[in-house]
Amino acid sequence: MDNVLSFVTFLPTVAALVLALFLRGDDETAQLNAKRLALFATIITFLVSLFILFGFDPSDTGFQMVEEADWIMGLQYKMGVDGISVLFIMLTTALMPLVIWSAWDVTTRVKEYMIAFLLLETLMLGVFAALDLFLFYLFFEGGLIPMFLIIGIWGGVNRIYAAFKFFLYTFLGSVLMLVAMIAMYIDAGTTDIVQLLQHDFSSDTIQVLGFSVFGGFQTLAFLAFFASFAVKMPMWPVHTWLPDAHVQAPTAGSVVLAAILLKMGGYGFLRFSIPMFPVASEYLSTFVLWLSVIAIVYASLVALVQSDMKKLIAYSSVAHMGYVTAGIFVMNQQGVEGAIFQMLSHGFVSGALFLCVGVIYDRMHTREIDAFGGLVNRMPAYAAVFLFFTMANVGLPGTSGFIGEFLTLMGMFQANTWIALVAATGVILSAGYALWLYRRVVLGDLIKESLKSISDMSAREKWIFAPLVAMTILLGVYPSLVTDIIGPSVELLIDNYNAALPTEMAADVASH
Repeated sequence: MDNVLSFVTFLPTVAALVLALFLRGDDETAQLNAKRLALFATIITFLVSLFILFGFDPSDTGFQMVEEADWIMGLQYKMGVDGISVLFIMLTTALMPLVIWSAWDVTTRVKEYMIAFLLLETLMLGVFAALDLFLFYLFFEGGLIPMFLIIGIWGGVNRIYAAFKFFLYTFLGSVLMLVAMIAMYIDAGTTDIVQLLQHDFSSDTIQVLGFSVFGGFQTLAFLAFFASFAVKMPMWPVHTWLPDAHVQAPTAGSVVLAAILLKMGGYGFLRFSIPMFPVASEYLSTFVLWLSVIAIVYASLVALVQSDMKKLIAYSSVAHMGYVTAGIFVMNQQGVEGAIFQMLSHGFVSGALFLCVGVIYDRMHTREIDAFGGLVNRMPAYAAVFLFFTMANVGLPGTSGFIGEFLTLMGMFQANTWIALVAATGVILSAGYALWLYRRVVLGDLIKESLKSISDMSAREKWIFAPLVAMTILLGVYPSLVTDIIGPSVELLIDNYNAALPTEMAADVASH
């Protein structure tokens, strides 16, 4: 199928335009039609994206399904996928129908709500498919706008504060990345990512404001990209926007934020930082690794003292993203594969956990942990689903969460045993905060009067969770579904990385 990437990427935008131009009114019928059209568009987008997955050849480590055309003002439109990006596209298209379906009870400005999510899907897909530097930047930054509106219009009491904090943190980090992109274009003479991956950026030591910068241009560009991707992940200590954004965002917004938007940071490290600036990546890898394990321990400890369910799960996401960055920067096969697997697993598991919070928030209009207790007596189906995803979040063997954490820890152990030791404590701490949350919300006697009439999950809610449960189990017992696709591309990434390092640096890497 020709131009399948562009078709999949822009189909949600076409649906958004149809909604904007042709749907009139705000009565119940108009609202239902908006929801149905958005759901239909995301389902069709997912079905068409299967052509990308089934047409992808994992043994070919180059970019596939490449689409190329001249764009406005001499800019280039170029799209394509490799083993690192193809599964993130599938994650996005698979989750968006569930996100739309989870918002079925929304009654405020429904048409605009659906348009925001449809545009956001296009922008997220574009990030993973773009093969031009500035096209990537347009998609990467464009995603801020619909998410800003989703939080700012349909969010909680402090939504304006959270929306601006989210926007400013992520936008300011990306300004430095844009400066670096311009410098890369001046140096390489192209914005084509495929050509930039083969360009040798200078790593000679330079003087900046009287200071010697080891790694030269590579180090400066790496730090500029790092400022953007670290905020997007987010890494400690630039993570503080995430809990506020999650708490104030509507349930569907939290799902997209945790399941897909955070993954753009990890994808950016794999697409740009590691292959384009290998010398700087090696110089700064220990620094990034320690930031990562600090995030794992710190975020886990902070999660233990939270009183808001969403905030607890948000800090859990910060901790799990710590495993991702650590896995990436140990730069061995197990670590990088584990990081990608962890991102995909976290997409399903964290999305499901925010949906679990949404189920009881819709009924009780509070996220305070102390407001609940004994829900198993009235909501047995909910209790089972919540327990399943709690265990997956902890990393129970047989779930996708175990594979991701195990592979990243293996990679860390090969690179630095101290890093691995500190990171492993996060496994224990995650069990602490996750089981503590489950115990207080679900188990025990039902003593609160306000909970005695609460209803269990509806059929719609059960069907939303069904594919998430299936994927979490499937990837947990059959991880080669992912590793067979990403393995060759990861191997090529590591080989190119090691080949690009100076002889003495490469020898030092080999000794580890």
